[in-house]
Amino acid sequence: MPSDVAVHVVDDDVAVRKSLAFLLASEGLPVRLYESASAFLDEVAGAEAGCIVTDVRMPGLDGIQLIRHLKERAIALPVIVITGHADVPMAVEAMKEGAIDFLEKPFGDDIFLATVREALSRYEKNSHQGAQTAEIQSRFEALSERERQVLDGLVAGKANKVIAYDLGISPRTVEIYRANVMAKMQARSLSELVRLAMLIDVA
Repeated sequence: MPSDVAVHVVDDDVAVRKSLAFLLASEGLPVRLYESASAFLDEVAGAEAGCIVTDVRMPGLDGIQLIRHLKERAIALPVIVITGHADVPMAVEAMKEGAIDFLEKPFGDDIFLATVREALSRYEKNSHQGAQTAEIQSRFEALSERERQVLDGLVAGKANKVIAYDLGISPRTVEIYRANVMAKMQARSLSELVRLAMLIDVA
């Protein structure tokens, strides 16, 4: 696990914070504690890694409002909400807002740890996909305007002759641009080129 990854526990109950911190630390999971959603938001800079465990009902900003603030700041950390029996409807609402799971009190240590590990695994997967998408976007931005036009035609399933007619150039010139696009996008086949283009939503 990367050194900057941590489980961010947000709960106004100091006993709960200490209990969860002890449990996570005993499993070798780095943990950071916050007494409120506001405290967490005041400290984060948007580059945090890992996942968030938060009580759904807290003084000030509750768990649902925290999730909304995270979305506004584009902080894409998986969120697990903790709820009492009476707060299950709030927990369900939190999931509709983007939380990945909720745990109803009292919950077992094994269930808690399994849920946290799943959240961390999801974060790692999303981070990898995000880095891959950024790399593909960088390749796309290196294309010239004409190369992008040819790529658009290829993604639309058009033959070289059709692309050539649409752009007012010769089929041979389209072949040259197509080769350039394949090289710059690092695609070994047309199907891979289309897949890469779809990952960055090239229309």
